Amino acid sequence: MIVRTTDEISGTERETKGETWVSKRIVLADDEVGFSYHETTVEPNTETPLHYPEYIEAVWLIEGHGTLVDRDNHRTHPLAPGTMYLLNGHEKHTIIADTELRMYCVFAPAVPPESP
Repeated sequence: MIVRTTDEISGTERETKGETWVSKRIVLADDEVGFSYHETTVEPNTETPLHYPEYIEAVWLIEGHGTLVDRDNHRTHPLAPGTMYLLNGHEKHTIIADTELRMYCVFAPAVPPESP
């Protein structure tokens, strides 16, 4: 059994920061469960282009409002608490954060600890 808190991840190698986001990597490949699980926050009033060609990602938005732009299919989707999106086609996408966004993300296969 693995038990972790986001507080104990803060400030460790499991907390990764990008230009507009912070990811607390709760479960990673070295936990050997076949997926990874992250809490990610995105700063307000930002645009974050993303693309994960090697992963399937499911995202559940817990807090905040913004827009998801599917750059592959030229569609936009509103983001609000309770929204889930699944990048099952490895879509290139952009997150536009109107407010701070907090989301939980599952990646398959699992993200390795050394991944940025």
